[in-house]
Amino acid sequence: MTAVLEVSGLEVDFDGRPAVRGVSFSLERGEVLGLVGESGSGKSATALAVLGLLPGNAAVRGSVRLGGEELVGASDAALSKVRGSRIAMVFQDPLSAFTPVYRIGDQIAEAVRAHQDVSREKARARAVELLDLVGIPEPGVRAQSFPHEFSGGMRQRAMIAMAMANDPDVILADEPTTALDVTIQAQVLDVLRTAQRETGAALVLVSHDLGVIAGTADRVAVMYAGRVVETAGVRELFARPVMPYTMGLVGAVPRVDSASSVLVPIPGSPPGAGEVGGGCPFADRCPLVEERCRGAEPELRAVPTLCPPVPPCGTIAHNVGAGGDEATAHNVGARVDEEAPGRSVGECGTAGQHLAACLRVGEVVERGMGVLDVFPVPVVPEVSQQGPGDAVLTVRGLVKTFPVLKGAAFKRRVGTVHAVDGVDLDIRRGETLALVGESGSGKSTTLFELLNLARPEGGTVELFGQSLDSLGKAGRKALRGQVQIVFQDPMASLDPRMTVGDIVAEPLRAQGVDRTAAARRVPGLLEQVGLDAAHADRFPHEFSGGQRQRIGIARALSVEPQLLVLDEPVSALDVSVQAGVLNLLQRLKAELGLAYLFVSHDLSVVRHIADRVSVVYLGRTVEAGAVDAVFERPQHPYTQALLSAVPLLDPDLERERQRTRILLAGDPPSPTRRYEGCRFRGRCPVFAELGEEERERCASEVPLPVERGADHVAACHFVSVPSPTAAAR
Repeated sequence: MTAVLEVSGLEVDFDGRPAVRGVSFSLERGEVLGLVGESGSGKSATALAVLGLLPGNAAVRGSVRLGGEELVGASDAALSKVRGSRIAMVFQDPLSAFTPVYRIGDQIAEAVRAHQDVSREKARARAVELLDLVGIPEPGVRAQSFPHEFSGGMRQRAMIAMAMANDPDVILADEPTTALDVTIQAQVLDVLRTAQRETGAALVLVSHDLGVIAGTADRVAVMYAGRVVETAGVRELFARPVMPYTMGLVGAVPRVDSASSVLVPIPGSPPGAGEVGGGCPFADRCPLVEERCRGAEPELRAVPTLCPPVPPCGTIAHNVGAGGDEATAHNVGARVDEEAPGRSVGECGTAGQHLAACLRVGEVVERGMGVLDVFPVPVVPEVSQQGPGDAVLTVRGLVKTFPVLKGAAFKRRVGTVHAVDGVDLDIRRGETLALVGESGSGKSTTLFELLNLARPEGGTVELFGQSLDSLGKAGRKALRGQVQIVFQDPMASLDPRMTVGDIVAEPLRAQGVDRTAAARRVPGLLEQVGLDAAHADRFPHEFSGGQRQRIGIARALSVEPQLLVLDEPVSALDVSVQAGVLNLLQRLKAELGLAYLFVSHDLSVVRHIADRVSVVYLGRTVEAGAVDAVFERPQHPYTQALLSAVPLLDPDLERERQRTRILLAGDPPSPTRRYEGCRFRGRCPVFAELGEEERERCASEVPLPVERGADHVAACHFVSVPSPTAAAR
């Protein structure tokens, strides 16, 4: 087949600093290429360079050919004819990509009329048709809405509708699921597949989520320091990564379908733009580094594979190297593709060569080395298994509302936001309780209500056996140091004008510790979280994201708390850095006997770190229990849908539908309305199959938590018991 997009030797410099260095790939119609790598690896710059959307300080060299037409160096007028017509873009942040003062339908219709000679009425009808195709409810009505009136998932679906408008040959999707809840992410990925199926377009999918890539891509290109360092068919790459960097990425990812005691982080940080010297750019972080690795930078070359005595399938064909020469070793189980002569297809039908930029790849293949053979496994002490400790936090029926006000000079209350409306929590010493749910479910509001240490609006809260209802000012001050928080964004939570030493000592000073005594504590706290005590005089901007989060943890530990509240502590970190922070939290819990209240939207992280989990929906607890029980035998339909939507690092399981995938309809309802009965029923797949009498019960009677096993409760009238994670295995 003829390539619809050919990128050759693409280079991008920003103010003379190289960010993309010699990237080459080609795409056939209907093919999906996944671009993965840490932040700063050049993924987004590569995608934007293809469309000519880089800022004015960028210099682009190399070749980008779309159906034989050269795009690098083309005039803006020529590129305008291509953008949105033959090649379309799905941006990471659709709210910024849409014009806020124009209606969604008008913007999609404008994209149609920019490239097609149709009337305004036909263009608007096409816009409604596209919104219907991507699953927007009442598309004729919602086409009249402005971007801010759409939820995040709906805006992304509308952006995909705009990309489909002119049946492009290529769709570029730059982190299209970032910052979306897992249920909405599943919807968006399903819409992307629909877009590709309807248009027949090739798709370049940029993502940091390896699970998304495993379930979507045909081929994967791993980028590091602006270059592709490994590329292969998706099954081959996930089953047999050979470049140490790729191994590290895969080994650092927690899995939702199995519990693991320790993750393998990649040490150090990637080089910035223009910081790459001679030799392999990964050498300073690579456990396999040798002196020769610091010489010339290794080129991509074919990965040798050892032939089995009997090939698993088809006729053995030679793997062709990057330069077009026949490789010295055979491709295991490769067969000639009858539909595309000359192209080899792997054992599971995956097209493409396996190439890697590593001088020791032959040794890795010959010795069958995996991630645990390459990277040192961190030693994380196990938590004592003597049973649950004393109660740290007990919450029953927590309620928190906010007024909806209207008016300028004279405010009047016109409604109520029911942010939290029946949350139950139990945490004991040495235990991690995870609080999970979609955005708007009340997770963060629950945290801040607990941190206020004030009498709750409704329900009861006990901290260390003391009720907040009867707690005076002196009692609240005494408890203040026992409960500390680690925020989601480490940069925003650290004062940029203060040194790290002063930041860590600040809680001590607030508790009345004198400056000298507080300063003496700082070196030990920094070393406790894996930082150099000599760096106490530096400022936050001089540290990486992972190091800044460690500073936030050190600050929280300074007053020796018993309960640490962690609000999405690793969501802003690359997966390689995330692994190190999660290992640190595990070690601190074991050494200090801490209790954690851990909020996260990433269920894979929750499976790795939590002992127990509480699932909340629209401000109410719907299921809770030991993490293994909830993940292996979810009882509530909402929990089942959450778990089924989590991508797995296994292309076969993701693609061959061995999992039960439950796609929830639409977005969570507004918390400004007080719902009678079960508030999940409008999206519940079980409710849709019930008879009239059972539906009436769901509509009128609020389900109460009922025991479903040892340390496992669920609030559902009609429990069904598929196991999304068990089905995955």
